[in-house]
Amino acid sequence: MSVTQQQVLDSLARIKSPRGVALTNANVLSAISAADGKVFFSINVEAAEARAWESVRAEAEAAVRAIPGVTTVMVALTAERKAGAAPPPPPTPSRGTPGVQPVHAHKPPPQGGAQSPMARQSEIPGVAAVIAVASGKGGVGKSTTALNLALGLRDLGLKVGLLDADIYGPSVPRLTGLHEKPELNDERKMIPLKRFGLAIMSIGFLVEEETAMIWRGPMVMSAVTQMLRDVVWGQLDVLVVDMPPGTGDAQLTLAQNVPLKGAVIVSTPQDLSLIDARRGLAMFKKVNVPVLGIVENMSYFQCPQCGTKSDIFGHGGARHEAEKLGVPFLGEIPLHMAIRATSDAGTPVVDSEPDGPHAAIYRAIAGQVRDQLKGVIAAA
Repeated sequence: MSVTQQQVLDSLARIKSPRGVALTNANVLSAISAADGKVFFSINVEAAEARAWESVRAEAEAAVRAIPGVTTVMVALTAERKAGAAPPPPPTPSRGTPGVQPVHAHKPPPQGGAQSPMARQSEIPGVAAVIAVASGKGGVGKSTTALNLALGLRDLGLKVGLLDADIYGPSVPRLTGLHEKPELNDERKMIPLKRFGLAIMSIGFLVEEETAMIWRGPMVMSAVTQMLRDVVWGQLDVLVVDMPPGTGDAQLTLAQNVPLKGAVIVSTPQDLSLIDARRGLAMFKKVNVPVLGIVENMSYFQCPQCGTKSDIFGHGGARHEAEKLGVPFLGEIPLHMAIRATSDAGTPVVDSEPDGPHAAIYRAIAGQVRDQLKGVIAAA
């Protein structure tokens, strides 16, 4: 059953704003995306009123979810202070804005100072360890590394899940050959797809491959949170999260949402890539996430005919960077046609060529990661 924008608007018209105005007349709704049972939109309000609108956001999400044919709903609350606007004054007994109190009135009384954003962290039920695979820039083979690392951990006897949190450029559907839509259980939580013995979830399963994800920060944060919390992950030793490149909203949302047990940084030997990798390392250290190590991808090219090695992007830069920063160096992955071809075909090299040299490299990296997580995961 196809869901239309008009159906969504009709449903939202029954929701009242904090001032008692119909949500559709409150001039706060973004453009509504409704296709294939998936509905996305945001509610844009002033920062001073954000807390008063949170219950409205929840009501809107519930109302849209109840429309027949809707399978996925993401409603983000965007709160921005107008340029040049001062913080709102504290409320007074004699006067105030009708319907919406200033944001101060909604805050709980302070208890020993400001609360850290990390105080919102909570474990994902059934998941022993969540680790991030990240890079400072795109195009370094992070997603391929994340998938083959997950398969290497699987080969070591662990129960593993893979979350593709690269909202703007999800690669996991192509890398795994999966294109089905996730089903919902009785609690309307998404059931991850299964392949290669992994539990797999990606934003790419919810939108078409050619769809441009033109989302602002709050929508990205809402999507990452939903894929963490509204997915039935089951019992996992490790959930590997393929992060978007850079140091933005998705990374901070993940770090603030769940207690990450570590991060793996992927870089090429090239100086430009290493500069960005340092930024990624610095970000994880700032939010107190242990860096499990650095992987040097596309480390060298070995000619399949003559066996000659060529350092196309330089060589050893990631190892030297790891030594300088005092973090583990996890290994070198070559630039090889087998890795590229199996990735494009949806048959990752660790699974399709398990006895080959490249699978051995990924399993060795996985072994080092597992050893650093032994305190939090079941023994393999």
